[in-house]
This record gives sequence, structure tokens and C-alpha cells, in this order.
Amino acid sequence: MDGEDCERRRTQCLDEMSDLEKQFMELKDKLFQERLNQVKMKLDEVLTGKAREYRDPLATLQQNLQQGTQVAGVYRELCLQVVRHKHECEVQGARQHLESEKTLLFDAIKTELLEKIRRLEEDKQSVDITSEWWNDEVRMKKCKRRRHPIRPERKRKAALVSGPYIVYMLRDIDILEDWTAIKKAKAALIPLKKKAENRQVSVRCEGGALFYDGERFSKGSSVVLEISDDSPAQAVITGISAGEIWFKHTDGSKTKIYVSQLQKGKYTIRKA
Repeated sequence: MDGEDCERRRTQCLDEMSDLEKQFMELKDKLFQERLNQVKMKLDEVLTGKAREYRDPLATLQQNLQQGTQVAGVYRELCLQVVRHKHECEVQGARQHLESEKTLLFDAIKTELLEKIRRLEEDKQSVDITSEWWNDEVRMKKCKRRRHPIRPERKRKAALVSGPYIVYMLRDIDILEDWTAIKKAKAALIPLKKKAENRQVSVRCEGGALFYDGERFSKGSSVVLEISDDSPAQAVITGISAGEIWFKHTDGSKTKIYVSQLQKGKYTIRKA
């Protein structure tokens, strides 16, 4: 081949390459447009909710939402039921505490009034007896003054007493006055004794522990629970709060005691 043929051949190859490049670019633009149209169509289907790739996950999400809503509703009802039960327990505990306090207050006032009535009755009886003896003494003195001064008084015969005896050089009125003073002193000491017996015990709840009369009790401690009218019973402390303590007996029954009842001595506890 000579130089002209080579140049012509080269020119022909260059033209063919240009055509191929032009066709490739056209095919590339066409493919890009087709892909772009497909993406736009898929986007429109997604926006309208018709695409399968969108509907299946959406159905799954809606199913999960429904299940979560049902679970939340059941949990809400359970929470409301627990709150209602707790409220009922608190109301019942407050009523029991009120009744207990009313009973204790009534017993205290009744005891105080009965004590006052008894003391008044004793004072009244003592005053009546003293006044009778005083009137008898005055009457005897008046009778002695009315006796005739010339008539000699008859001497009384001394009473014969056999065996050992004691002669008291006191008048009856003096003995009665001493006896009245002794009775009044005893009546004044009775309230002091009762006050000492009814002293309040040191009871407090701190940090989940019960401090009773210098001893520390915690949850799970075995104690002996004593009530004023019943026999002692074995129990275990199951709960301690700010104002109440729960006990579980050996038979499985539970008892709630308020701190105020322990302070007033209605219930007493000691370590088992």
C-alpha cells in the first residue's frame, strides 16, 4: 500500500470511530432518559401508594402499629386497675386508722371522765362523812355545856380488855381527818401511775428500717407481735413505710400496724 491508501484508510477509520462514538452517546442519552422515566414512574407510584415496594413495608408497619396500640391499651388498663386498687387500699387504710384513732380517743376520754367521777364521788363521800362526824362532835359539846353545873357527872366505867391491847390517844374526828387525807393522797397518785403506764414508746421509720424502743428492725426480721388482749404471735416484717408496718404471720395472714398504735402501746413487738 502506498501513502495515499494509508491516508484514506486512516481517514475512513476515523470517520467510523466518530460515527460509533456518536451512536454510543445517543444510546447513552436514550438509556439515561429511559432510566429517568422509570424512576419518575416509580416515584409517582410511591407517591400515589401503588408501588409494591412501598405497599408491603407499609402494611407491615401498619400491622406493627396496630399490635403496639393494642398492647399499649392493655397496659393502660392494667395501670389504671393498679392505681384504683392502690387508691382503694389507701382509703381503706385511712378509714381503719381513723376508726382506730377514734376508738383510742374515746377510750382515753372515757377513762379520764370515769376517773374524775370516781374522785368526785370519793371527795363527796369524804366530805359527807366528815361533816356528819363534825356535827356529832359539835352536838356533844353543846350537850356538855347544857348540863347542870351542880350535878356531878357520872364517871364511865373503863372497858375491861383481856390480853394485849393498844390505847390510841386520838379522837374520832382526828382519825377521820387523817383517813380522809390518806384517801385524797392515794387518789392524787393514781393519775400519775396511769400516766407512767401510758407513756409513749419511741418509734420511728427511717431508711426502710423500724426503730422501736431503741431496737432496729428491718424487712424480713422475725418478731413476736403482742396485742393487749391477745396472746403473742410469731410474725415476719414484710414491709416498712413512713407510717405503717406490714407483718406476715405463720399461718399466712397479714397484719398492718400504724406507727401511732406502736407509740401508744396498743401493739408491742420484740425480736424473736
